[in-house]
Order: sequence, then C-alpha cells, then structure tokens
Amino acid sequence: MSTGQRHFHDELAHLKQRLMALSSEAEESVGNAVEALLRRDKTLAQEVIRGDRTINTLESAIEEQAFQLIALHQPMARDLRLIFSAIKIVHDLERVGDHAVNIAQSAERLLAFPHVVPEPEIVEMARQSRQMLSDSLSAFVRGDAPLAREICRRDDAVDSLNDSVFRILLTHMMEDQRSIGACMELLLVSRNLERVADLATNIAEDVVFVAEGKTIKHHAEDGLPEHEAAPQP
Repeated sequence: MSTGQRHFHDELAHLKQRLMALSSEAEESVGNAVEALLRRDKTLAQEVIRGDRTINTLESAIEEQAFQLIALHQPMARDLRLIFSAIKIVHDLERVGDHAVNIAQSAERLLAFPHVVPEPEIVEMARQSRQMLSDSLSAFVRGDAPLAREICRRDDAVDSLNDSVFRILLTHMMEDQRSIGACMELLLVSRNLERVADLATNIAEDVVFVAEGKTIKHHAEDGLPEHEAAPQP
C-alpha cells in the first residue's frame, strides 16, 4: 500500500470514528429527552435543547471532511459509496438531534399537566428506536449488510407501537376532553420517536448500498429474485 493510500484509509477510519461520536451524541440526546419526559425534569430538557448546537457543529465538520476526501483522493467504487453514504448519514443524525429537541420541548410543555404519565408503549418505542440507531451505525462501521437488513425489519415493530399509542391516546381524549392538550403532546413524542426509527432504517439501507452496491427501500427486495435487487456498479 502506497503512502497516499495509507493516508486515505487513515482519514476514512477517522471519518467513521467521528460518525460514531455524532451517533452517540444523537442517541444520548434522544435518551435524555425521554428521561426528561419521564422524570418531569425541566433542567434536563433544556440541556437537550442547548446540546443541539454540538450535534450541528459535528455535522458540519464531518461533512467538510467527507467532501475533502472526495476532492483530494478521488475514491472509486465502494470507497466512494461509503463517503457519499456518510454524508447522508450525517444529515440523518442531525435530524435525530432535531427530533430529540422536539421531544424535550414536549417534555417542557407537559409540565403544565402534573398528573400525566406517558404510556408504556412510548417508553418501549424510545428503547427500540435508540437501539436501532446504535446498531445501524455499528453496521455501517463494520459493513454488516445482514445486520442492516435486520434493522430495517425492526422498523415495523416501532410503527406498530406508534399505532397503539395513537389508539390509546385517542380513546383518552374521547373519554375526557380535559386530557386533549397532554395527549396531543404525547402524540408528538410518539411521532418523533417513530421518525428516529425511520432515520435509523435509512442508515441501515445505506449500509446495504455500501456493502453490496444495492439500493433497497425497507422491504422492497424481500421475496424478489436476485436479479431484481437493483445492483449498483
């Protein structure tokens, strides 16, 4: 391996490390936002909102590094797919941070409703979406397409929980109009957690693209013959 190639692969490894750091920040932000909701902790909710600046700063730095790699080294094939996917993933992680802020803001507004207890399904959605996010970045770093496909399938479980939350909260609102304000905030929390899972699924789809050169969309390739799987050069 030439000096230039070694330098390129060192830079690529560094890019992956920074992506993992951004992923940890985004995942922690979601976790803290949900914790602020459960503990009715205004201070923690405000920390999540302020911490969005850190995520935005990391996003800009990683994106700049990725574009420099393309400009300076002109990578080909799989390496180029990896860098382009990293740029997409950075944007997805920034959006995860935005959803964490939304949850934290709902947690603040719910302080006006002292007797509201979030549904257990919301807590489970938070657990599953955070795990999907963590696993999707691990799959990206390792180039693990089988894990990525498994993460895509997990999205259905989060969607089902979101549907359950909607039905439960709708029933509460029909039975007691005084609960409408609080229930609407919890619906927003549920929707934001569902979007976090969607973004984790987007990252998992990018993993398959990098590893196999195939473009998939959720379960689009399930049950299809191999020649229909849309390979990329």
